[in-house]
Amino acid sequence: MRSDDTGAATVWAAVAVATLLAVASVVFSLGSVMVTRHRAADAADLAALAAAGQADRGEAVACARARFVAERMSVRLVRCSFHNWDALVEVEAQLKAPLGGSGVATAHARAGPVPTGPTGFSRGCCRFGGAPVTTR
Repeated sequence: MRSDDTGAATVWAAVAVATLLAVASVVFSLGSVMVTRHRAADAADLAALAAAGQADRGEAVACARARFVAERMSVRLVRCSFHNWDALVEVEAQLKAPLGGSGVATAHARAGPVPTGPTGFSRGCCRFGGAPVTTR
């Protein structure tokens, strides 16, 4: 004699596995988004620092260096410009989601001049918190 609930455990197990797979795919997708966002932010920071390090050679040379760094970090340099001695950089990182989704993560960074001189700073060259940095 068979009862009416024969095979119900199989159905519940299949539903549980499907739910677990759906949750895992969402977690993996969110992880991929977070990693891409951090990669874009890190690349923007490094590209801005590279541009600021070459600022004394002109905007074209500095931005070429920023582009080189961005490409090495597998992102695309969208914008590179200077405001006074500060390098302003914008990059885009392509998102490759595990389930075939795609998107773009954008990051901005700003870096000032690189201090030089025997003490590490040139007198009056740099600003920290709005006040000029001086050495004695």
